[in-house]
Amino acid sequence: MSSDEGSSISSKKVSRKPRYSRFTQQELPACKPILTPALVIGILICLAIIFIPIGLLALSASENVVEVVDRYDDACVPSTTPKVGFIRDPATNKTCIRSFTVPKKMRSPIYVYYQLDNFYQNHRRYVKSRSDRQLWSPKAETSTKICEPEGQIGDNKPIVPCGLIAWSLFNDTYTLTKNDAAAIQINKKDIAWRSDRTHKFGDNVYPKNFQSGPLIGGGKLDESIPLSQQEDLMVWMRTAALPSFRKIYGRIETDLEANEKITVTIQNNYNTYSFNGKKKLVISTATWIGGKNDFIGRMYMAVGGTSLVLALVFSLLYVFKPRPLGDPSYLSWNKNPILD
Repeated sequence: MSSDEGSSISSKKVSRKPRYSRFTQQELPACKPILTPALVIGILICLAIIFIPIGLLALSASENVVEVVDRYDDACVPSTTPKVGFIRDPATNKTCIRSFTVPKKMRSPIYVYYQLDNFYQNHRRYVKSRSDRQLWSPKAETSTKICEPEGQIGDNKPIVPCGLIAWSLFNDTYTLTKNDAAAIQINKKDIAWRSDRTHKFGDNVYPKNFQSGPLIGGGKLDESIPLSQQEDLMVWMRTAALPSFRKIYGRIETDLEANEKITVTIQNNYNTYSFNGKKKLVISTATWIGGKNDFIGRMYMAVGGTSLVLALVFSLLYVFKPRPLGDPSYLSWNKNPILD
């Protein structure tokens, strides 16, 4: 091959060097804000102006919530009786009478919750012990492998709903009456999420073989009512992230007057004594921020107050000890020059 042919072949080789563009060379225009002292102080003041009023509003809303909390697990068991034996004995009368006085007027809707402490619904095995396919479709009744040990009973008969979450369903009940013996109705309709009622629990799936095995857990379910209408079950199966949690029991749709005495008849059925848990009845109103919770308001106040303090400190430094912007004398190699 001649030299002319070799030079022509080399000239035809495609260069691997990328074509020049402002994108590949990172020369596109971009926002490059310079954090001058005035800009930083202005941002901090804006944060304080926004966060402090929000914190005050949140604290005010939390203060307007009227809440009554009554722990009853210890009070509803005779002091001379072993607690675990009492709660497991089906022959014992577990009716318990409690009473409280309404501290302020409670305007409807008033929410009734049960609160459990030291109950780890976030345990990995507990959370996985359920079959969402079975809850939605009657064709998936046999999908119980993931639900063990509460998947099947007897001659491989599937449990519907299966799993430890459903098996441990909360089953204490509350009946409220006023001081004039008038019953207070607790509305238990629409207490579950709408998405659960329409997309997670089927309207043609009915409980089967539930709480009929050798291990008896919590509450029972009516086999004539589809899962899409078992709202107590839906609320319970939306597992909590923390070991202390509240779940809604129902709503009171009438006002309760201040200093009104309320009597609560409790069926103390749920066994929290085996794991040193606590049970509480909570009756509370709600505002735009939800129930009684000072944490959000305090956090907004803390962030706003810190921003305001920093803005004042930076302002004083800027006024009494200003520093020229971009002064090269502050560079480390200029402050400590290397001697040759």
